[in-house]
Amino acid sequence: MTSLSSLVVDLQSLASETRRKHPEIREALITDKAIALIRASPELRPVNLAKGTSRLTSIFLGSSANVHTIIILSPDGPQSEDVLRPIFMGCATKNPKVIAIALGSLQRLISMKAVPQSTAPTIVGIMGDSLSQGVDIQLKVLQALLSLLTNYTDVHDELLGDALLLCFRLQESRIAVVSSTAAATLRQLVMFVFDKVVEADNKYGSGVIVSEASNTELPNGSVVPLHPSAKDAFFVFQDLCLLANSEKARFLKLHALPKTFGLELIESVLTNYHALFRQRPELLMLLRHNLCPLLLKSLSDKPLFPLTLRSTRVVYLLLKQFSAELETEAEVFLMFLIRVVSGDLDSSAGESSGNRPTWMRVLALEILRGICSDAALLRSIWDHYDAHAESGSKVFTSLITAMSRLATEKPALLGVSSQMAGVGITAHAAETNTASAAAYGLEVAGRVASAATAHVSNAVGLMGSDVGLSLGGSSMRLQCIDQLDKADSPIIPESYVYLLALQCLVSISEGMAAYTLPLYTSLSSYRQRGTGDPSPTAPGSLDLNALADTEQHKAQLKTVAAMVERGWPGLLSALSFLLSTNLSDDLFAETLGAYQNVMIVSGALNLITPRDTFLTSLTKFAIPPGVVSSVDAYAEPASSSSKSASVSDALGFSNLSGGPTATPGLSERNLACLKSIVHTASYLSGSLGAKWFDILEVLQNADYVITLRGTKGSTAAKRATMLAPSASAQRQIGRAPSVAGTPTLGGTAESASNIARHPLLTDLDIDTVQSGISRLLDGTRSLDDRAFKDFVAALCRLSREMIGMQAARSPSMTWVESMDDLGSPTVSSSPMSPSLLGASVKSGRRVSGIGMPKAAKAGDYCISKLGQVALQNIHRLLYRDTDIAWDEVTSHLLSVLRDQSTPSTLRVQAAGVLDEILVIVPRNVTTAGALQGDIQQRMFEVLSQQMFLNDTNQAIGLEIRQMALETLRKILQSSAHSLVVGWETIFAMLESACQPLQPDPPTTNPSTPLRGKGLSISTGSPRLPYSVIPPTRSTTALVRSAFQSLTLVCDTLDSLSPDQLQLCIRTLGQFGRQQDTNIALTAAESLMWGVSDSIQANRKDAEKEPVYSALWTSLLLELRGLCADARQEVRFGAIQTMFRTLQLYGATLSLQTWDDCVWNVMLPLLDSLTVSVKEAAAVNAGIEPPSAVSLRENSRTQWGDSKTLALQSISKVLQDFLVSKIMYLETFVQAWDRFVSHITDSTLHDARSISTAALRCLDQGLKATSSTGMNLQGITAGAWERVWEACNVMGDAVKKQSRTPRLGDEDAALGGPLPFTQESLLALVEVIASVYSLSGRGWNLERLARVMQILKAIMTYQSSHDYRPDIDSLTPVQNAVISAIQSMQFDITGAPSILLFDIAEYMTLAFLAAFDFEEPPLSGQTPEKPRPTKHVSYIALSKMCMPLLAGLFSKYKDVTEIYADGTVESMFSSYAIPMKLKYDAPAPSKFGSDQPLWKTATSSFLVVVNTSSNTIDTIGDAISEENLVGFWRQMLDVYRGALLADCSFIESFPIEEQVKEEDFDRSLIRSLQADVVPRVATSRVPDDIIIQLGRTLKISSRLLELDGVANLEDAESGESSESDGKRSVEFAYWDTSTADTLVGTTTTGTPLPRERFSYWCFDLLFLLCSDTVQDHVESRKRIAALILPNLLDRCHSVLASFVADVKLRGSSPLPRVQEEELIYVLRKMLELQLWPGSLWAAFSSSPTVHAKQQPGSEPSLRGHTLVADAIRRSSKAHLYHVYSVLCDIASSSSYHPTVWAEDPKKGVVELNSRQLARQALREIGKEMGVEI
Repeated sequence: MTSLSSLVVDLQSLASETRRKHPEIREALITDKAIALIRASPELRPVNLAKGTSRLTSIFLGSSANVHTIIILSPDGPQSEDVLRPIFMGCATKNPKVIAIALGSLQRLISMKAVPQSTAPTIVGIMGDSLSQGVDIQLKVLQALLSLLTNYTDVHDELLGDALLLCFRLQESRIAVVSSTAAATLRQLVMFVFDKVVEADNKYGSGVIVSEASNTELPNGSVVPLHPSAKDAFFVFQDLCLLANSEKARFLKLHALPKTFGLELIESVLTNYHALFRQRPELLMLLRHNLCPLLLKSLSDKPLFPLTLRSTRVVYLLLKQFSAELETEAEVFLMFLIRVVSGDLDSSAGESSGNRPTWMRVLALEILRGICSDAALLRSIWDHYDAHAESGSKVFTSLITAMSRLATEKPALLGVSSQMAGVGITAHAAETNTASAAAYGLEVAGRVASAATAHVSNAVGLMGSDVGLSLGGSSMRLQCIDQLDKADSPIIPESYVYLLALQCLVSISEGMAAYTLPLYTSLSSYRQRGTGDPSPTAPGSLDLNALADTEQHKAQLKTVAAMVERGWPGLLSALSFLLSTNLSDDLFAETLGAYQNVMIVSGALNLITPRDTFLTSLTKFAIPPGVVSSVDAYAEPASSSSKSASVSDALGFSNLSGGPTATPGLSERNLACLKSIVHTASYLSGSLGAKWFDILEVLQNADYVITLRGTKGSTAAKRATMLAPSASAQRQIGRAPSVAGTPTLGGTAESASNIARHPLLTDLDIDTVQSGISRLLDGTRSLDDRAFKDFVAALCRLSREMIGMQAARSPSMTWVESMDDLGSPTVSSSPMSPSLLGASVKSGRRVSGIGMPKAAKAGDYCISKLGQVALQNIHRLLYRDTDIAWDEVTSHLLSVLRDQSTPSTLRVQAAGVLDEILVIVPRNVTTAGALQGDIQQRMFEVLSQQMFLNDTNQAIGLEIRQMALETLRKILQSSAHSLVVGWETIFAMLESACQPLQPDPPTTNPSTPLRGKGLSISTGSPRLPYSVIPPTRSTTALVRSAFQSLTLVCDTLDSLSPDQLQLCIRTLGQFGRQQDTNIALTAAESLMWGVSDSIQANRKDAEKEPVYSALWTSLLLELRGLCADARQEVRFGAIQTMFRTLQLYGATLSLQTWDDCVWNVMLPLLDSLTVSVKEAAAVNAGIEPPSAVSLRENSRTQWGDSKTLALQSISKVLQDFLVSKIMYLETFVQAWDRFVSHITDSTLHDARSISTAALRCLDQGLKATSSTGMNLQGITAGAWERVWEACNVMGDAVKKQSRTPRLGDEDAALGGPLPFTQESLLALVEVIASVYSLSGRGWNLERLARVMQILKAIMTYQSSHDYRPDIDSLTPVQNAVISAIQSMQFDITGAPSILLFDIAEYMTLAFLAAFDFEEPPLSGQTPEKPRPTKHVSYIALSKMCMPLLAGLFSKYKDVTEIYADGTVESMFSSYAIPMKLKYDAPAPSKFGSDQPLWKTATSSFLVVVNTSSNTIDTIGDAISEENLVGFWRQMLDVYRGALLADCSFIESFPIEEQVKEEDFDRSLIRSLQADVVPRVATSRVPDDIIIQLGRTLKISSRLLELDGVANLEDAESGESSESDGKRSVEFAYWDTSTADTLVGTTTTGTPLPRERFSYWCFDLLFLLCSDTVQDHVESRKRIAALILPNLLDRCHSVLASFVADVKLRGSSPLPRVQEEELIYVLRKMLELQLWPGSLWAAFSSSPTVHAKQQPGSEPSLRGHTLVADAIRRSSKAHLYHVYSVLCDIASSSSYHPTVWAEDPKKGVVELNSRQLARQALREIGKEMGVEI
């Protein structure tokens, strides 16, 4: 509802309410048309009511329905009076309801600005008169007043005062809702008054005098012009101050105002318009002359909580917003607040004022807390009051002093935090903590900490009571200064003032850090950019005096520095005390954060003294000295005392007794302090200087306590007690359990809650703390050179002192020299020296040396960190002056590792650290030249001093030397390519680790002479040509380490000179003769190969060729003896290296050299390996024990693998160099013959892995000869012929084994032939394919048939043990055989028959030759254990051969031989097998969804039928009649098998799948109709074949199987199975008595599957007998005559069965199938048109002859015989054949099946058996000439 609508409703209510008692008001509303004026037009702009009159005008808006009356205002009439007059009259009544309605209407008009400005005084007066009414009316008045003053901004002066007076009067109401509403309205109106000033100033400017301005007298007597809004604000605020001070108001017509309410209004104004006050001098003067005296008076009088609360809130606003403008007043207020906090105010005021209440101190602290949180305000306070020496008040200094005094005022109330003393410390250690605290000047903290060692009862009372600080227990839910609704002060916790003091101190430190640190970062970054240093470095401290005067923050930074320098003692005293008290976790974190902030700010501003003092103080909290001493003094408590220990823990006594029962360690707060130290050191790392020593000492102590102490505990739980307090330790913190949900002070409840912890108290687990320390050390990379030098010097100094302390204690240890127990000392049980213990107490640094034995085992902390820092700053060590870090680091580490008095573990540790540094040195050398050599020289100089160590302790010396070799390996691994010096040193170090040995003379076989003039290579079979050096325990590790380095040297052979290469070959020979097989193998294989590569690369230079040829000869001599080494690995390496060398560099060898390689290397190597294989295979199981047999078997396998490798290597050589080099040798023919003979022998007698490699080697040689030129044709042809001879021999072996039963391992064990594996057979097929591809085009039919025989033998081989699954895909052998066959040419006579016959036979293997085989035994499996069997199915082969055979037949379809020799018949026979099996055939796939085999066979068969039937027409005369008959007979036999196959399995398929299966089989019917029928009826095809086709269709058209009853058509055709005697009928064609004698049945029978397919066969049967198709007329007449008897048998059987069944059943319905079959037969017989004379010919003696033309009727025929003869010659003769049955059906009255069927002409019609029979009789009558 709009505002106008609401106004109309209000006026109507007013009129209704006044119609009786005040009719004049109603008359005014109606007569004066006030309501009509408003209702007349919704488009009325209310503001026009305030401007003029109106006139009524009607306008047309488009249609008759859109005529509206609009009020058009004009300035010449009193429109507003018409509306306001009745409202004013309503307000004048005494009826509260009328007044309320009138005021509501008036308020709506005011809110719509529909009231003239001139009526405002009247409205205010009317509202004033209405104040005496009820609450609702008073609230209406307030709403109307608020609307009036906010909508009409021109209300000023007296009128504004009157309006505000109404609000003040209502605010004094005793009705709460009226008073609160009035107070809220008054606040809004006062705010609005000042809002108008802001708007006016924004419009005109505060200094512009507008035309409406008037002079106003200020409190100091001056007069200034103010515009109306400013004047209103001035007088309103002045009166508020006067009224709050109990003075008379000058503007507001008030005599008094509650001071609290006045102060609240003043606070609201100052809060929202402090900027306006600073802009206008007259308002500032009011603050100075009126408000400040008011506040001072209020604070000085007797404290009243409501008044003092509001006064302090206003004071806080003045200090926050006007401290610069009211400098003197602010100083007074600040000092007043500080004296209230410190208590000085009470003593100075005397007894007149009385003691100030606690809540006033709290209010002052809350105000100061707000001031301390404003860093800018604090700096301003310092600049105004503390910066000037002549200033009387040092506000900031006084504030710090007051807070420090307050914090330490009541130590007993704050309690003691036992966590700060550590966990599980002894009483003596606690005294150490106290003494240490006092030693550093922390008297207060020391006094508090001394409570830990006080009397037990006192300590328990102090630590067990509910003392301490926490936000939950010490704070107020709502701070005191915000509790404006309280008349009296709230209950304040006693510790709340100390919480406020802590928060003030924290805020001060946070403010300093928040301002200083960002500037420090930015100025430091700018300074670094100015120096041009591209790498970020840790900044040093700021030199404020060096900053430019133009730097805008310079003065403020100096202010902060002065504040820190003046206030740090008080801050240190207060914060250190608070850290030691019983604080909650969050307060402790804030205090620690303040500590950290002061340290960082001091360091950033170059304030050394406060920085160092704070750091020193915090180190005592982080690592209490008592904890370090307690760690070493701790002894595991006996199990018997565990119960008493737990009781002691529960009472909190364990920390106060003489010996600890809990594991000593650092508490969580100690770790937090340590974390803070790490962070501070990281931040100030660039300026710490000598302070690094103390920080590193703390880190070392922490590492000792946290890490090394873990070795004492035997369980993870004991180690965990070091990291966090136990349950009993947590109870020792000194607090009672929380009551009523109050959190406990020490953080137990808080840490268990879901409240997020302070960042300083997070990540205090051991790993995170150590990560922080690691990051601190990582930060040394950002230090400049000076700072880094200080750091390294401090670290080395600390390390030297610690190692010196451990060396001094070494006589009390017994160091075990065993490598396993190296560095594990046995500590003497003698007690520690008191002097040393005293030194440890006096010197915090030396505390680390207490646990000397444990530190020795774990290593020196400083050494490990020195290595870490050196690695991170490696570039600094290398490229800066050596005196910065290199000399200090390396000299210190070398001195430690070479000093034999140092504990062994420390020496090893120093060696490890030194090695880590040296390893990365060459990686970081990025410049070449003299500097690179100098750095490498320094590196090898240091490494050599470690390697050539002469130590009396052999175990330690050996370990250090081995570490040096490992370092050398790493250096070579990363930077060998960049070394420019030191190679001789490297080889010297390697030779020192490996003793050189003299080789024994090689053993050669004198029976094998060396051939050629090339390389002289031994052809014997040396078993151990070199003596193997037995290693010692001390040299084995050195040899291995040295060999790794030698391997890396061989990777950089290009950098070596010839002399260095000679040294390398000699060294390789030494390592190749080592007993370690891995080393020998690597030296013989990879390293020798690398050397040969390097030598050959340098032989290309003609000048260097003689030198490097000598090196080549030296290398070959080394390899010659290793090729027949007794160790298999070494043999492998030597063979591979030699043949890879020949393969890679054979192109550069001469023919003479190749002749030597062939006759002296390759062939002798094969001979020797063959002999070795046969010797290893000579097993005599009856003599040798099983273990010896197993070893010999393993040896045979290894020698076989070696021979296999040799054959594979030779194949690669043949592939690369047979044509280019070897075939040009004079002895090639002899060499090739020997090579092929060897391959044949390996294939027949060697293990099948060897034979496979041999055949593949031969295949590679064959393929290589394919690229020979014309000059080598004769030699090449001879080589091919030699390979074919070998293939023929190997094929005979395969064929012989394929005829024998499956061979097993026992046959081979008895000396029989080894069964061929599939891999070997595959290789043989590839060889045969390669031979044929090269020379097979000239082969005759005999050789081609021989190849096919071999391939067939391979395909059907059954003795292998490695068959692969062959269901989804072909096995490799099958695929290779098929591929080989497809690659052959079968164009010669007789070849196509061979091809098609073999493919057809392959197709049947899946159904006729599938077999199972056992897998070979697994390794370790006993022969008695049954082995799993697998199945070879040939399914994939059959799937592939079916379409392949069809394709090949299409290719060779015109070759008459395939028809004459029975090939095509064999093809049909092959297809018939899966087509007859159909659903009983094997599954076509295991994982896929391939088409069933019978479908694939059917599709391929139909392709062959189509192709062959078309071909028969063209070449039929060339085929003999016998072959032609066989062709058709076999083809129709396939059709018969497919049509009559068992399809009962299809009934389990879904209907959709059954339909698809039937549709697929329909292709057979189509093929019969299109391809067979037109061609099968030739004169050369006998009648029985065609009759058999009809019989097949008759049987396949059967629809129903009667259970237990013989089918009539079977009985009629003589094909029925045994009958039960009820229906045994011999049917004669014209015997009409069958239906009469046939016995019916009541069984429903079983419908045969594929009903549609049966009807399709029935349709084809009718089609073959009809004259529908007019092509091939003679053939179709013959087919009709021969098939018609089968059709008549089929139809008569249906009709006669129906007649017989109806006689038995009566009116009972027949099965659906039988009824539909009956109707179908009757319809089809009616539609059937026979060829004229077909029936006569069918039953004649010669149907074929009489089908074409029948003889005339015999003249002797008379009567019915003549009629019958004529009918048999008609096209409807078939109906006469079943005449009697038709008569029975037509005359039967029992049951007449009816079926709805679709007629092509009439649509869907109803067919009745009786009607159809009668129609058939009519057709017979027509034929007889009788019309019925």
